[in-house]
Amino acid sequence: MQINAHLPTEKLRPFILTYIIVESDEELINRVLPDTSLVLAFRYKGSLNSETGTYKTNLPSSSISGLRLSPRLFNYSRNTGNILILFKETGASAFFKIPLYNLYDDCVSLHNFISLEKVIIIEEQLAEAKNNNQRINLIEKFLLTELFNQKQDNLVLAALQKIHSTKGLIKIKDLANSLYISQDAFEKRFRSIVGTSPKQFSSLIRLKSITQGLYQNQKLAELAFNAGYFDQSHFNKDFKLFTGQTPTDFFKHSSFLQINDFLQ
Repeated sequence: MQINAHLPTEKLRPFILTYIIVESDEELINRVLPDTSLVLAFRYKGSLNSETGTYKTNLPSSSISGLRLSPRLFNYSRNTGNILILFKETGASAFFKIPLYNLYDDCVSLHNFISLEKVIIIEEQLAEAKNNNQRINLIEKFLLTELFNQKQDNLVLAALQKIHSTKGLIKIKDLANSLYISQDAFEKRFRSIVGTSPKQFSSLIRLKSITQGLYQNQKLAELAFNAGYFDQSHFNKDFKLFTGQTPTDFFKHSSFLQINDFLQ
């Protein structure tokens, strides 16, 4: 598998984290942990399906995936090529007018949100492009035509900063109070822009912090406690949901990819 990252141009940088081009000459399986970015994907050659539990789903040529708290297993056919657009945590709301929580734990064909004619055109252009630089240029032109809201929600940005700074260990009521907004209004606003509830997002950040080694050289009981868990079984359950493995198995050997792996 070949994985290459490309940074967005200046105009799209407030909304796009990175572009990832994933190409596979052989059949293979790739496991990806949950992360904080909604992902827009275009497949310009080959075929791809995802597996969750016992369910396998053939993925469309163009799709958008919402946030989730469980890993995804991708099965690549021979000679497969994909471009992934990883949005910043509030970035997708600049391109899609629907409340993004409708995409939570789901992967949906792009033509549900953008006209089928536009989707077919960009798919054909990507398939005909001669190299990845041409494909990135096509993606950028496409995104600029869909960009409708360049104004960022400063309240939600402030909330995200507080969640990150506490590694997800923050009470949502306290968070809303610190932002001088009612909890109900805050949660509705956050879900619509980020794509999940503040509580679910905090859980995602908390578990991501653990798997990325931000609590290093700690025994499992100590790690769980420092990550805000007072019950080992609760920690084990959440951890296995997030990674598909027990903490012991995960830290022995992990074959999962995380978005941060692409940004090194």
